[in-house]
Amino acid sequence: MTILRQPTRAGVRDAAAKVAAILPQTPLLIEEFRGVAVAFKAESLQPIGAFKIRGAWHRLTALDEQARAKGVVAFSSGNHAQGVAWAAKKLGMPAIIVMPADAPRVKLEATLALGAEVVRYDRATESREEIAARLAEARGATLVPSFDDPWIIEGQGSAGIEAAQQMTAAKLPEPSHVVIPCGGGGLAAGVALALPDAQVTAVEPEGWDDMRRSLEAGRIVPVGDDAPETACDALQTKLVSPLTFGVLARRRATGVTVSEAEIRDAQRWAAAKLRIVVEPGGAVALAALLAGKVDVAPGLLVMLSGGNADPEAYARVLGGAA
Repeated sequence: MTILRQPTRAGVRDAAAKVAAILPQTPLLIEEFRGVAVAFKAESLQPIGAFKIRGAWHRLTALDEQARAKGVVAFSSGNHAQGVAWAAKKLGMPAIIVMPADAPRVKLEATLALGAEVVRYDRATESREEIAARLAEARGATLVPSFDDPWIIEGQGSAGIEAAQQMTAAKLPEPSHVVIPCGGGGLAAGVALALPDAQVTAVEPEGWDDMRRSLEAGRIVPVGDDAPETACDALQTKLVSPLTFGVLARRRATGVTVSEAEIRDAQRWAAAKLRIVVEPGGAVALAALLAGKVDVAPGLLVMLSGGNADPEAYARVLGGAA
């Protein structure tokens, strides 16, 4: 595939203006950790419970009237699905979402409630990309990937612009280090563009650390066929894209991994200290902080990217279950 457009910082600023015109800022929570005031960006409190609403809005509003009439097709385990469905509903567009059969029920129901058509698939035996591409071609619709798209990356980066403004308003230092959950890398790449002077650390679950290994190898490395089970359904990306990898590689971003136990600890900490619900994939950056895998210094910003936790699984986590 020939990439005709690259995501840019100017595009991130444009996306930030578009998002600010339709959505209130998500809270910036400040908590002292090891004697340092750390900023936590609560994207889990977006209307759809995740940052994905940003990229979806930026992407769909960039379509012309003819493209809008034909609708969009996306593939997602839930958060991108909801973002696209929300934006499509606001714009009066049809939307088809390809979702895995094992997607969390809370995400499936929310996507359907937003008026999207859902097509299910088997994550182990079928390719969501192939299914979505066929549907888009058959209906003449626009395919909206969850991260491999310049508009999506720019839209996600608006969270970085917003957080920096909030940190200044709170009289905190400018962001010097941002710790970010990473699946395909759309949020991490967007924030890297938004905050060019900040160190960026992408955090992934153990065994799903293709971005970390790709950055260390200097080339894209896929997740192995023996990847372990993870509660982070939103971060089960087997291959990052040249777009997201390229941005993060140029910015000399680094990656770390966290265990399932560390993720559960982070969910409990967020509930106890920040009083918010964070889903497993949305908690990995916090998990890295709590586990001592990132340095703590003034200007530290931690992204809490999603809060669409399965109620039963979340209750088990809060109850201390492994």
